[in-house]
Amino acid sequence: MPGEPTAERVVILDFGAQYGRLIARRVREAGVFCEILPCDPPPELVMSRKPMGIILTGGPASVYEQGAPRCDPALFQAGVPMLGICYGMQVMCLVLGGDVRRGERREYGRVDLEVLDKEDLFAGVEDVTQCWMSHGDFVLEAPPSFIPLARTANAPLAAIADRKRRLFGVQFHPEVVHTLRGKEIIGNFLYRICGCSGSWNAGSFAEAAVARMAEEMRDGRAVCALSGGVDSSVAAVLAHRAIGDRLTCIFVNHGLLREGEPEQVVETFRERFSANLVVVDARRRFLDALAGVTDPEEKRKVIGREFIGVFEEEAARIEGVKYLVQGTLYPDVIESGVGRAAVIKSHHNVGGLPPGMRLRLVEPLKDLFKDEVREIARSVGLPEEIAWRQPFPGPGLAIRIIGEVTADRLEILRRADHIVMEEIRAAGLHRRVWQSFAVLSSARSVGVMGDGRTYAYTIVIRAVTSDDGMTADWARLPHDLLGRMSSRIVNEVQDVNRVVYDITTKPPGTIEWE
Repeated sequence: MPGEPTAERVVILDFGAQYGRLIARRVREAGVFCEILPCDPPPELVMSRKPMGIILTGGPASVYEQGAPRCDPALFQAGVPMLGICYGMQVMCLVLGGDVRRGERREYGRVDLEVLDKEDLFAGVEDVTQCWMSHGDFVLEAPPSFIPLARTANAPLAAIADRKRRLFGVQFHPEVVHTLRGKEIIGNFLYRICGCSGSWNAGSFAEAAVARMAEEMRDGRAVCALSGGVDSSVAAVLAHRAIGDRLTCIFVNHGLLREGEPEQVVETFRERFSANLVVVDARRRFLDALAGVTDPEEKRKVIGREFIGVFEEEAARIEGVKYLVQGTLYPDVIESGVGRAAVIKSHHNVGGLPPGMRLRLVEPLKDLFKDEVREIARSVGLPEEIAWRQPFPGPGLAIRIIGEVTADRLEILRRADHIVMEEIRAAGLHRRVWQSFAVLSSARSVGVMGDGRTYAYTIVIRAVTSDDGMTADWARLPHDLLGRMSSRIVNEVQDVNRVVYDITTKPPGTIEWE
């Protein structure tokens, strides 16, 4: 079918796993397309995907809890190779007649794994290797026709297989880095057992996405809310390739962006891609709406409301608009609730569809992770500054100003933030930190500058490392780098006389201050 991402696909059934997204990443890294579904879909839905393999994830439940999640037993008879991981292996064993018991103690952390059979799943793996365990229940007896493949000191059946039905299970987590040969084990399942070739990549996905969008939007016009970030930028480029001049990008300059970003958006899409671009200067409108607002949530509501209002007004001026293109990513979809996974946040790239617009939503990137989108950004010719733009909140600098947002305070923060980013780039750390930025606190303190007393603002520098933004650690920036940032900010930014560094992890803190 035109626009399909790949003929090779693996389906991951999610039992509420802590590492569910990581399994998907490992499969994608192996060059095989995959998607995550709830743990209990009808077998016909799973088979409609024509999967070459099925992976059952781990999960926090015990198989003996009331209401513990199950997949349909018919899937085990479907003839599709299957790999059960941790809870997934326990469900497989319980359904097929094995004996699963509650352990007297949990097995958690790094464990030595003794490999007993290297025919397929453990091909190329040493006799003894390190794996990562995280379980309370354990398989006491495997179902009939299953044989042991590996064991640990506390788990005699750490890996099992029914080769005739191509059903495999591992008690440990091959998707985490602490399982030293985990990538090889997942690769063996994909290549040796499922027969995948590993031909999928983000570039081929982009070509398929363009074909799919051309078919999906074969009539009428489309609009795309362009923020300047990598997600919306890539979505806009793919949509432009699909329907050309029938796409109009709407860039709302709310005055809350970082230094130079509005100019970069205009230059990129008008001059480099010759796209239809509507630029709305709404800086005064947003500042007026934010006047006197100090509560963080109220700021977000005000900005979201005003953005929807501006976007709706501009879209209404374009005749024949039927579609709204958004840069929604796969983590956004997952965080909105997949199966038994918690709803972390509802994804809404442009604050939701404006009331009454009745546009059909087109999300070309909803199957991709951030790093895959960056790969596409480079392949379609987006500049480095956009392809590697750090995550930036929709409300922009407004939630990095503690207290009221004013033109003067925005200018102070914008300048300080620019210095932070300049120094991070100069140190070669831009791709190594997840986010780095400045926060303008509401605190003022006494200082001495030019032999005179000052009473000025404090700037907070925030830099974190992370894989996906769900958890984060404060970045151990070199002291001399922090010193340069502090010196430049105090000397180059008016009304600032103190700089501090935030060393809080997430959790308990969040990456943003508001």
